Amino acid sequence: MPPNLYVASYNTHKGMSFFGGRMILHEMRDRLHALRPDIVFLQEVQGHHARRHKRFANWPSAPAEEFLAGQMWSDFAYGKNAVYEHGHHGNAVLSRFPILKWENEDISDHAFEQRGLLHCQLDVPGLGQPLHAICIHLALTEGSRLRQIAQIIQRIRATVPDDAPLIIAGDFNDWRGSACAHLESALALREVFGQIHGRPARSFPAALPLFALDRIYVRGFKVNTATVLHGSAWRRLSDHAVLTTHLSPS
Repeated sequence: MPPNLYVASYNTHKGMSFFGGRMILHEMRDRLHALRPDIVFLQEVQGHHARRHKRFANWPSAPAEEFLAGQMWSDFAYGKNAVYEHGHHGNAVLSRFPILKWENEDISDHAFEQRGLLHCQLDVPGLGQPLHAICIHLALTEGSRLRQIAQIIQRIRATVPDDAPLIIAGDFNDWRGSACAHLESALALREVFGQIHGRPARSFPAALPLFALDRIYVRGFKVNTATVLHGSAWRRLSDHAVLTTHLSPS
């Protein structure tokens, strides 16, 4: 029988506290491990940062995605999006299931925002075919988001079978909901918070969530729960709240 899945999505704010003064990767790892999700979609993962590595004595020697995975998630993938003189950051997927293959696609709409799509195929027992797990971080402007959504739709139509299980999660920056409506209608996706609560979750800022920036979309799953984690334990970390959902194969 296919397993139920516990999924989380989180913008890690490059491993720095909301106001940027503290390195919080260790605390972030502890809290993510305490949740014990099966699959984690991460955005703004600091793959490398030479200056912070020198500044903070406890900055991890391993890349952030490997450090955050620890002993909890056996497989992980990192897609480098933004590259600069002292480092780079991007998206990551952590999984307790084998990652069969992965690809990082550049979906940047202009030179001032480097954005990416990390597409992983996971070997989940009982599903009968690979689970497609896609982690994304969209642009700040609506026009760019619409063009990026069109690129995502094109990729999924070309690479994901219509009957394949699919999860798309990340920081959509789509507080008006206009770009994501195209994604749902074109690919027969369901947003997990929309299914349970009637609307996407407010996830930003974490201290007092007012804007629905983050999403988890699914196809081929029944949505059992959808929860935002933004209490005092989390608000000291990233500027985004954590989204979680329990899913059953449909």
